[in-house]
Amino acid sequence: MKYGESSFDILYLLFAVTAGAVILCRARNREEKMMGLAALILGLGDAFHLVPRVLSYFLNADLTAALGVGKLITSVTMTVFYVLLYHIWVRYYHVRKSGNTVFAVWLLAALRIALCLFPQNGWFQNTSPLFWSILRNVPFAALGAVVCVLYFQKRKESKRLRPVWLYILLSFLFYLPVAVGAGFLPILGMLMLPKTVCYVLLIVTFLLCVLKDAPHTGTD
Repeated sequence: MKYGESSFDILYLLFAVTAGAVILCRARNREEKMMGLAALILGLGDAFHLVPRVLSYFLNADLTAALGVGKLITSVTMTVFYVLLYHIWVRYYHVRKSGNTVFAVWLLAALRIALCLFPQNGWFQNTSPLFWSILRNVPFAALGAVVCVLYFQKRKESKRLRPVWLYILLSFLFYLPVAVGAGFLPILGMLMLPKTVCYVLLIVTFLLCVLKDAPHTGTD
């Protein structure tokens, strides 16, 4: 178990960071740069949680605080990741920004991050009360839903980004049971593996967008 999960986590982090760097180096426009930045933020943010988790399997040390603070950092960077996904959608599809949508995205992101910063979350003890687990994930789920719907609406306009809405939807379906119920039923934590696979597929999608021959013009 520990060797399999640890290997998976390390390979994921290496892939996310490497892919993000490759995308940034090959990017030809602003949306492709945001794709690379999103991949880097995803990988580096997850590293704060996954690295202590891997170390906890092999070191005889108390990493409780490191694991909890790592979860806090990951929660914030994941929120930033979804804000970037929204702006990638706007630029990739050449959409005129809607004031209401922009306001909703930034409000939900700010609310999510603010709720994560409350000490009642128990990050340093790595034990979050159920109430706060639910509370901080309500705006996060709403943010994910908004971004998911936006990509779903544009799915027929680009073959390359067509499955993005599905990856977002599946990632939340795998993540939310863990966020809410893993404290009572630890086996739910296994759902983080397929959730991570969804993010790998998202990064692969961005990588393919950047490695294609011609810049995006609105249709593939």
